Amino acid sequence: MGSINGLVSPPGKRPLFSFGVISDVQYADIPDGHSFLGVPRYYRHSIHVLQRAVQKWNNHQNLNFVINFGDIVDGKCPPGQSLDAVKKVNNEFQKINGPVYHLIGNHCLYNLPRDKLLPLLKIQGLNGLAYYDFSPSPEYRIVVLDGYDISAIGWPQGHSKTLQALEFLEKKNPNSDKNSPSGLLGLDRRFVMFNGAVGREQLEWLDGILQDATKLKQKVIVCCHLPLDLCASSQEALLWNYDEVMNVIHLYNCVKACLSGHDHKGGYSVDSHGVHHRSFEAALECPPDRDAYGHIDVYDDRLLLFGTDRIQSTEMCFNP
Repeated sequence: MGSINGLVSPPGKRPLFSFGVISDVQYADIPDGHSFLGVPRYYRHSIHVLQRAVQKWNNHQNLNFVINFGDIVDGKCPPGQSLDAVKKVNNEFQKINGPVYHLIGNHCLYNLPRDKLLPLLKIQGLNGLAYYDFSPSPEYRIVVLDGYDISAIGWPQGHSKTLQALEFLEKKNPNSDKNSPSGLLGLDRRFVMFNGAVGREQLEWLDGILQDATKLKQKVIVCCHLPLDLCASSQEALLWNYDEVMNVIHLYNCVKACLSGHDHKGGYSVDSHGVHHRSFEAALECPPDRDAYGHIDVYDDRLLLFGTDRIQSTEMCFNP
């Protein structure tokens, strides 16, 4: 348990900064189960994966922060236990020696509405939005996207963003169960209720951030719960408008990597513009003797993901 998958740091170079990563803890105090595809899920054990991750990160001593890529509790958590479950998992994150940055996922929003969830996770987005950016070093900017900006979950029932999402799903998905991709072909299989979209204002915000990063000669790491590239994800897990988001990203040369969760098996690709895409393996799918977390060392010309156990270590090299 807790073995680091082999990867070697560049000789004689120190990282500009380092940060921990974990995704899809999806804790719930219920017996083990399975996904709709039959993949085993270990709801009670997942918090122990997080606890071991926290211990490992704190022992590392040189981590600057941790990013949680969303879905800290599972949608099958009994409704009366949702708030306590979120608090229980969040308490583990608060034991980390340093800042923690959270992304929201669909399972988070099944359990708590945005107005309760975001303050608990100390997400500082305006008007219930969960996108933001920060610079851990002068050379880099980290951009966190809200993949459920346009979504049928998390917003109040009559909210304009809910209505927009429901209207969109009605056009794109003929199934009575909008969480089912049954009958949908190819990339259309992403048009299900457990996904969402980045709205127009957020796209404009992203464009402004990337303009600013370009002026400052900063490299950018984009983080989103939902994957942004088919080759690093299943079709069913992609952001509804991943293509619009990537069209904005590809206008600039500053974005070096897009990191995500949601697609539990994990994946890695490099797109046609040289942007690296890495979706992380889920903590939820670790049986009692397995782990899934890691840390990333950031250099001028590469990101090194040091994975633990089920997280595959990944070297992402690019032009400095």
